[in-house]
Parts: sequence; structure tokens; C-alpha cells
Amino acid sequence: MDEDERYYWHLRSVDNEEVPRFPPTNMVEPLTASSLLQLYLNTFVAANLAEACVFPLDVAKTRMQVDGEQARKTGAGMATFRATFGNMVRAEGFKSLYAGFSAMVTRNLVFNSMRVVLYDVFRRPFLHVNERNEEVLRIHLALGCGFTAGCIAQALANPFDIVKVRMQTEGRRRQLGYEARVSNMVQAFVDIYRHGGPAGMWKGVGPSCMRACLMTAGDVGSYDVSKRTFKRLLELEDGLQLRFLSSMCAGLAASVLSNPADVIKSRMMNQPVDESGRNLYYRNSIECVRKLVREEGPLTLYKGLMPTWFRLGPFSVLFWLSVEQLRQWEGQAGF
Repeated sequence: MDEDERYYWHLRSVDNEEVPRFPPTNMVEPLTASSLLQLYLNTFVAANLAEACVFPLDVAKTRMQVDGEQARKTGAGMATFRATFGNMVRAEGFKSLYAGFSAMVTRNLVFNSMRVVLYDVFRRPFLHVNERNEEVLRIHLALGCGFTAGCIAQALANPFDIVKVRMQTEGRRRQLGYEARVSNMVQAFVDIYRHGGPAGMWKGVGPSCMRACLMTAGDVGSYDVSKRTFKRLLELEDGLQLRFLSSMCAGLAASVLSNPADVIKSRMMNQPVDESGRNLYYRNSIECVRKLVREEGPLTLYKGLMPTWFRLGPFSVLFWLSVEQLRQWEGQAGF
């Protein structure tokens, strides 16, 4: 307000005047080549740290999903997760719990690092500041960015996924009396290329990409939105409690969304091929879904859900806590 010569007070607008304003809250780190490289490396390190703890659950989950084929042929009942896990240790030893881990490490360099970096790039145009001076991202846009980032990353990493599934199921094949197909990652790549050619390296890319789309939307997108939401509603600082709650929500969302596509992916990738490289069980993903629902029931699409959640839940927590801690040590803002 201004005081004139008659000692009257008059209101004046401040819209056009330079006044100090607080910066928006929940701001992300500025996008630079250096920050993207740091994020890429941080996610690679964090993914491998998390996988080292939960990888046996991934092996058991894959075994349960592909064992449905053998159970259907013999009429036997499906083994539980506990029985599958115990049988692997008794019959094949502790080493079987980490079958395919070398392929997983290589896959993390392509898939996990790429999906988070691409999501960070894709979300930038959709970030906006609301009336409370908070930088926000709408849920459907976050899930859409995660969906797209997961699809691109998995399309590039698909050969490593096939190798991982093959190596994880070799122990079961030996138990059933079949000839071993692979014993290491390089041999697996050579064997897949010899029998299927370049197209064999991308067998099952459809359900594989669908699973990656849903998982990335549920994991990365949900983590981003959950973190912003909990921070606002619970008034939490960007620390361990906020990151833990957000990553728990992300793991649950990723498990529920991705499990049906994960079952289809495992069946498509594990099926044998004839001499010309054609699939022997399912011609495509649609036929795979039809046969699974018709012959094993619709609930078979959620076969292995509990080990999937037991794996993705802890993985998501360990992964995001590691990523955020690495960023904090480097002096960067939270993701």
C-alpha cells in the first residue's frame, strides 16, 4: 500500500512487480548428459545389488510357470512355490538358485538402466506446477511414460531374456531326462541363433514387451507418483520412510499388472522349435493365451503371482533405496 499526501492508504497490485517467490517443491534434477549417465550407471548398480538378493525367487517363479506344460501332459498337480524351491535345492544344489544370473546382469545393463533413463526423459514435458507451487505429474501420464519406456528397453534386451529363461529351466529339463541345451550364456546365445537365426533372438518379444510395459508402468511410474503423493498427503521429507513406502507400492503394482504377461512370456520363450525354427507348442501369443485358458483355466495367468510379488516387492524396495542413496551421495535431488 502507498500513502499519498492526504494520508490516505491505497492498495496496489504486485502482479507486475519483482517480488521474491519460493521455488516449486518436488522438483526433479535438471536434465543433462551428465545426469542421464549417472542415472544409467546408478540403476545398473542398484539393479544388480537387488537381483543378488532376490534372484532365487525369479528362478523358482519361472520354474513354476513352465512346469504347467509338463503337469498338463502327465495329469499331475502343480507343485507349490515351497515345493518347487525345495526340490531345486535338493535335486540340483544351491547353485541352481542362481542359474542364468550372468544373463540377468547383462540384461540389467540394457533393460533396467534404459527403462529408468527413458522414463525420466519422457516424463519431463508432462511435469507442471500446480496452485500449491508443487511440481506434479498426473497418474495416467506417469503410467504411459513407464509403458513406453518399458517397451523400448525390453525390445532391445529380449535376447538376454531368452537366454536367462533357458538357463533357469535347464535343471528341470535334466531331471525329466531331456538332453541339456546350454551350460553358459555364450553357449545359449549360439544355440538359440543356430536353431532360430536372428528371429530366434526375438522369439516371444510380443509378450515380453507387454510384460515389460506393464511392469515398468507399475514399478517406475507408480514409484514416481506414490512418492509425490505420500510426500504431499503425509507431509514426509524425502528420506528412508518416504522411499520405502513408495517402493512397496511400486512392487505390488508391478506384480499384479505384469504377471499374466510374464506367464505367457515364459511359455513362449521356453517352448522348443523344429528344425526350421518354428514353434512347436504355440504359434503366437494369442494362441498361447487361448490354450492356457482353455486347458489350464484362467487362473493360470496368475500362476506364480506370490513368488512374483515376493521377488518384485523386495526387488523394488532394494532397487529404489539403492538408486536414491547413490543419487544422494552424488549430491543429486531425489528421483
